[in-house]
Amino acid sequence: MMVTPNEKEVAAAAAATELPHSDSLSYTEKDVKDDIDGKQRVDVEALSVTDEDVGSTIIQKDEDVAVEVISAEDDPELPAFTFRAVFLGIGLSAFTSVLSTIYTFKPQNATVSQLFCLIIAYVLGTAMHSVMPSTGFWRYLNPGPFNIKEHTVIVIMASTASTVAIAMEIIAALDLFYNIKLNAAVAIFQIFASQMIGYGIAGLLRTFLVYPTYAFYPNYISVVNLLQSLHFGGVLNHKKRRYFWIVFAAIFLWEWIPQYPFPLLTAISVICLADNGRHKFVRNLFGAGSSNEGIGLFSFSTSWTLISQGTPLVWPWRTQFNSFLGIAIGYITLTLAYYNNAFDGRNLVWMSTALFDSQGGSYNQTAILTPENTVDQSQLASVGLPRYTTTYVISQMCYNFGLGAAIVHVLLWHWSDLKKAFGGMRFLKSGQDIDDPHYQQMKKYKEVPQWWYLLLFVASLAIGIGCSYNHGEWLLPAWSVILFTFISSVLAVCLGFIAATTGFQIQIKHAMHILSAFVHPGKPVAVMYVNLYGNSTAYQALAMLQDLKLGQYTKIPPRITFAAQLAGSIIGSIFNYTMMVSIVSNNREALIDPIGTRIWSGWIIQGYNSSSVAMGALGKELFAYGKPYYLIAFAIFIGLIFPIPFWVVHKLARKDSLLARGAEYIITPVVALYVGWLPYSVNGQWWSCLVIGYMSQVWARSHRPKWFKKYNYLTSAALDGGSQVILFILSFAVFGASGNAIDFPNWWGNPANLSVDRCALTD
Repeated sequence: MMVTPNEKEVAAAAAATELPHSDSLSYTEKDVKDDIDGKQRVDVEALSVTDEDVGSTIIQKDEDVAVEVISAEDDPELPAFTFRAVFLGIGLSAFTSVLSTIYTFKPQNATVSQLFCLIIAYVLGTAMHSVMPSTGFWRYLNPGPFNIKEHTVIVIMASTASTVAIAMEIIAALDLFYNIKLNAAVAIFQIFASQMIGYGIAGLLRTFLVYPTYAFYPNYISVVNLLQSLHFGGVLNHKKRRYFWIVFAAIFLWEWIPQYPFPLLTAISVICLADNGRHKFVRNLFGAGSSNEGIGLFSFSTSWTLISQGTPLVWPWRTQFNSFLGIAIGYITLTLAYYNNAFDGRNLVWMSTALFDSQGGSYNQTAILTPENTVDQSQLASVGLPRYTTTYVISQMCYNFGLGAAIVHVLLWHWSDLKKAFGGMRFLKSGQDIDDPHYQQMKKYKEVPQWWYLLLFVASLAIGIGCSYNHGEWLLPAWSVILFTFISSVLAVCLGFIAATTGFQIQIKHAMHILSAFVHPGKPVAVMYVNLYGNSTAYQALAMLQDLKLGQYTKIPPRITFAAQLAGSIIGSIFNYTMMVSIVSNNREALIDPIGTRIWSGWIIQGYNSSSVAMGALGKELFAYGKPYYLIAFAIFIGLIFPIPFWVVHKLARKDSLLARGAEYIITPVVALYVGWLPYSVNGQWWSCLVIGYMSQVWARSHRPKWFKKYNYLTSAALDGGSQVILFILSFAVFGASGNAIDFPNWWGNPANLSVDRCALTD
């Protein structure tokens, strides 16, 4: 636990009103009242915070990291809405939205992360404070040291803008594959409205998915821990800042080696090294270094860019254990299914998400569509139905298993929380008394009324419906917009509970594709457009919930958090669209080509198109009962059963028995989804994640609790930040993001005729 300073230290701090550093302190109830009255201001830098101030008690409950690792201290006089916050917020929002849009059309799977935004904002914010005068008129532009609240506002704006809207990707797909061009104003409003619907939903769910301690969002602990370490004073935070930059520099200097000259280090497999590319079975089961190569059994990685996909330092061990359990089942299931010709996929490649014809070649989807984008039955009879690889069928089934399991899991294990929130429509009422130290500190600030979010939701839904009408034709009927928005709103509750308590995000895109195929049979454009309301809405709600929790952790006034999110979305919508139009118009042929070029690739956009054809044009032919892939659709309903046996065992077994605790420990939606997690991209990181996750969340948490509280999450932030910065540099320097890719010469650690882990090349 954070130790409250003694009275002498507090008195000394209160007297030191002119000290330059003014971030937060630990308050008693009287302190909070004094702050509200404007009578007291405490400077944390005046306190002597040492290693001994961190308790050595072992963190028992996962959610306790929110109070043991993160301080609830606050200085209400710290300004959050400043010239620096606005200037850097707008500038970084424009920069990150442009950069993320460029990445969308690149062959490299890169993103602009929140930690990247955080580090850039810190460098620029502290530089502005150092360079700008602070006397006279300038004190309004430079009111003091760059503080944690300004920093967080900038991060929320920039990271919101950097999240590429699904609407932008859909609009690009309509242009590229259906020659449907939306008016610029319509497109921008469509992008913005699809995000704001999710934000409106999130605001209405704050009372039980933001305010309580159990909603601790594990992925954000390292971000907040870094923000407090950078801005809070005291000896301990000085040591933590030094530790952060040392680890940051170390991974920055290391990460370029496995990423560029020595890619074998991204997936070290003793079995692949011994086989040296002789057997395809070895590649399929043990390979992991190249895209769609294999599922990576016993493969280890030294690249933190890959290892961070498993978030081993951040996710609670319970979440990680369930994910590894799912992967273990996946090794067996995927291998047995493929080699036993499940779904008639033995003569296709091992791993791919593409559509194939009866001979195993690429499926000619344009041949079966009329100019009105409906199915030409005569051409379909000639070309035949498309086929999926066995591993991709199982993966889609597992995604849908996970969604069904998530719904029942939340109902069974969180029924009391749901009843408390929704009983008497309590979730619509503000000012509720919630026993969380961070929330208690936030009560001094004006809250955003629920009707603001409700108005935002209704207005955005109306705009979205209006923008779905294009040149006398509905891209998606109004009733369908309302239907899928409702479905996504309900699912947002389940997704929010899972993410808030485990850190894991359940995927719903496959389920939405299936459902839309039956709602809009034979209409690929409508099926594609459903993503805006059936898929995007839930994830925008989740993003908003996480940012609201970040604001609560760092004590940003709620109305400023609300404004920052709106501003980031507006800026992101404008730059998303304008950059997309430029890229699509100048690189149209490369983006349509299934292979693309080394500079530009439309693989993300093509994915939406392929799904719209397979699900929209041929949904009933492929997924209706008795058809080749009907189990993908019915997997949602089968998944509803998964949590029930474990819940029943937990209820019937003796309380605190090993059987009862074991049944409670299993998170069926996580296990189910991870069974099908492997048939994508590269898989060399999972065994490294297993080792690191156990050492962090089990060994260090229980045997080195003081180190765990001080440095575990800071280590994660440093490793993530350093690796993301060097990846950004490499993307433009050698990976082709600047327009010119430079390959490293081939050698033993970067083979030419083998995969990078020296297993056989992919087919």
